[in-house]
Amino acid sequence: MNYQELGASLYVPAISRDILDIANGNKFSLRSVIFCTEDSIHPQQVDLAINNLKNALPQFKLVPRLRFIRVRNPEVLRCLLKAEGIENLDGFAIPKATRENLPNYIKLLGDRHPFWLMPILETADIFEASELKKLRRFLNREPLRSRILSLRIGGNDLMKILGMRRPLKTTLYDSPLREVISQLVRTLKPDGFNLTAPVFEGLSHPQVLQKEVELDLAYGLFGKTAIHPQQVPIIESVYMVKEDDLKMALGILLEDAPAVFQMNDTMCELATHRSWATAILQRSKIYGILGKDSQIPPAFIDDLAGDRC
Repeated sequence: MNYQELGASLYVPAISRDILDIANGNKFSLRSVIFCTEDSIHPQQVDLAINNLKNALPQFKLVPRLRFIRVRNPEVLRCLLKAEGIENLDGFAIPKATRENLPNYIKLLGDRHPFWLMPILETADIFEASELKKLRRFLNREPLRSRILSLRIGGNDLMKILGMRRPLKTTLYDSPLREVISQLVRTLKPDGFNLTAPVFEGLSHPQVLQKEVELDLAYGLFGKTAIHPQQVPIIESVYMVKEDDLKMALGILLEDAPAVFQMNDTMCELATHRSWATAILQRSKIYGILGKDSQIPPAFIDDLAGDRC
């Protein structure tokens, strides 16, 4: 599975009556959904959420929609792993993931369950560079490393630790989390981990959301948590690839491409831009090309993608 397939992941409280319709693609246009048993529900509703999921899981159909559960703790994971139909799930999001609690989840999963994991980075140790490096070493250990589809940044919890809540008329990059995100990117992306961007809480500021997604990409994040279906098309529209970027990516990936060349007033260098070009090509296949007058034949993209992706 490619992390780029996640797109905007809609969070849905696991007590929702619409779980089955959302999971089976009958409600909302989504690429991925995360049913939450953690912060989005009251502690007294945990049993209700678990039972709701247990009733729905056997009826999950095979549809082009990635489905995850954000478990509340290892005990909730233990209960769900015994549920009929749990194999219909793609994986789990692990809240407040640390070096101390992740082994508990891995032990429960064992070798029998080929589920993807998305640890959520949202605890105080994320602010410490030395602790983050220790976490990186831990995440690289098997069997955990091969299960990680993406690491998710829990922006709200990190802001809570700071005793803050960001203004809704500005992006997250106008807050103290800008440096935290930069540190996460510098520490984790060189080891091949994708990082998904935190939620944008505002529902009446689409221009700010769009700007924030553009900055997410500029900072190296891909994928974003959505808290309302109306946020999904805004987020994923930004993931469409600009035609100029795609042309440069295709030029870089050609077998006979020169080591360095100029295109669109930009220097392209195979040695440094190849991974970027591959990601752009993959994105174009999933989200499309921005600009209705594209002169790039889709078959050409498919052929090259088959060789490079």
